[in-house]
Amino acid sequence: MTEATLSKTKPSSLLQTAPEINYQVAMPRPSSHLFEVTLRISGWRGPVLDAKMPVWTPGSYLVREYARHLQEFSASGSDESPLIWRKLSKNHWQVETSEISQIVVQYRIFAAELTVRTNHLDATHGYFNGAALFLRVVGWEQTPVQVKILTPEPSWQVTTLLPTVRGKPDTFWASDFDTLVDSPFEIGTHSLYHFDVLAKPHELAIWGEGNAKPEQMIADIEQIIQVEARLFGELPYDRYVFLLHLVSQGRGGLEHKDGCSLIYNRFGFRDRSSYREFMQLVAHEFFHLWNVKRLRPQGLQVFDYDRENYTPCLWFCEGTTSYYDLVIPMRAGIYDVRTFLQELGKEITRLQTSPGRLVQPASESSWDAWIKLYRRHANSDNSQISYYLKGELVSLLLDLLIRAGHKNERSLDDVMSQMWQQFGKTEIGFTDTQLQQTIEFVAGRELGDFWARYIDGTEELPFDQYLSPFGLRLKRDCVDKFGESFPYLGVRAKGENGRELIKFVASGSPAHQAGIDNGDELLAIDGIRVKAEELNERLKDYSPGDTIKLSVFHEEQLRTELVTLGEPQPNRYQVVPVDRPTHIQAQNFAGWLGVPLSQVFN
Repeated sequence: MTEATLSKTKPSSLLQTAPEINYQVAMPRPSSHLFEVTLRISGWRGPVLDAKMPVWTPGSYLVREYARHLQEFSASGSDESPLIWRKLSKNHWQVETSEISQIVVQYRIFAAELTVRTNHLDATHGYFNGAALFLRVVGWEQTPVQVKILTPEPSWQVTTLLPTVRGKPDTFWASDFDTLVDSPFEIGTHSLYHFDVLAKPHELAIWGEGNAKPEQMIADIEQIIQVEARLFGELPYDRYVFLLHLVSQGRGGLEHKDGCSLIYNRFGFRDRSSYREFMQLVAHEFFHLWNVKRLRPQGLQVFDYDRENYTPCLWFCEGTTSYYDLVIPMRAGIYDVRTFLQELGKEITRLQTSPGRLVQPASESSWDAWIKLYRRHANSDNSQISYYLKGELVSLLLDLLIRAGHKNERSLDDVMSQMWQQFGKTEIGFTDTQLQQTIEFVAGRELGDFWARYIDGTEELPFDQYLSPFGLRLKRDCVDKFGESFPYLGVRAKGENGRELIKFVASGSPAHQAGIDNGDELLAIDGIRVKAEELNERLKDYSPGDTIKLSVFHEEQLRTELVTLGEPQPNRYQVVPVDRPTHIQAQNFAGWLGVPLSQVFN
């Protein structure tokens, strides 16, 4: 990673007395979507003050250019006389401060994007992330800061991960800029629930209306906290806050050291499947308080807020966490083993139906997060794979490998515990080599070949080989929900604004070989009009090897291409028991998942 500004400026800063840095955040007209931020600096010594807006936020690996929402920048002295300033780059403001000890910087931030990594302000609430709201004073990132919130209504309350400043209403303290960035704020009339787990206080703040049942939710969250605490041996915080936004559609989460931000469908809590997904989201973000927030790769050890921070280990940071977000709710009793295996089958299906798995390694996917995962294009599914998904299933194989070699007396749990003890508790940062060495130590074997094939390489993951010692195998289906198969064309299409658009063409598929492109408008098969929702049904009238005439509009020009259909392709993978499992296989299964194999599949 490029050396952070923090590392460059710390030595010179230590030679000076630290200035006092205070922020004030006001929102006098919430419907304007404008936060008004005032940065006050006292005891300044220096000819210029450099202030920068972060371009990204830890946990979301994309340069989001938060400065694009900043407007009306101004700077003045203690007597309100304006100071000369200039903008040096997209996110860098420099103020002339010769013989000036008191500086006031003011600006507004437009906040109309409701995600876990951005800012949102309207008549009902204000939510912000530190990276998306606060300018940092370059060279003084290690200096403690205070944040004063001015609410627009007396009824609005403030919930944040930061501790309050005694005797100062709605004023909060952060030990440094990293902590400020890591502490989102929810301000408004949200519901707030307090509960204790393992003698530590927790809060759940819910904004928005929906069918969430806080009592049930909190009971299940308590179980997740206890299970994860047992895995790592402790809860490394004094207080933890869950911020939940209920919205019309979408889901997501962003981890923080002492809390997390969650966003979920407002009516996604009655349906059992949807509720399970929510609890997986909770388990995922909570797991991050260890894995990635404290247990971090060296590439993320010092945050460079001006540019990308690179690491090949996101497959472990996010992927292994994704594996545990399936495991933890099962261990917590939120769903049973059969459901866990069904969820595992869904994840394997996602991987095996992604052509990019054969093109991009997991370690490269980690490195290229900044330019690929969140910047999808027409060829994304053909050329890349998610480090979340690939890492999750690599972690499954590693867990099974370790368990099979040690009769379930060791597992991936031991890897996580050892990584935590060696690197996480002291936050010293690990390298990809140290990660491999730790897994090898727990596994009791060299894993260079595994690494080369499945982490740094693109070989197919040998699921059956690793599932077999536990009495399981993969069942591959080539049929739809009606149990019927159809020949392979290799496109996904969707009706959109009265047009039937081809949204994806699989690399090497019959459609791809015939020259069909993403974005073409699907018209007809053999001269008869076809809609996107009817495509697979129409294909059932043909057999593999048949040649059809596929008509499309390509760049508004009518084209009819001859396409030779292929053999049906697997579109669903299920984890099922092997025929006549042996005693050892049944024993391994019970040691892994805690229940007899015969009880799960009866």
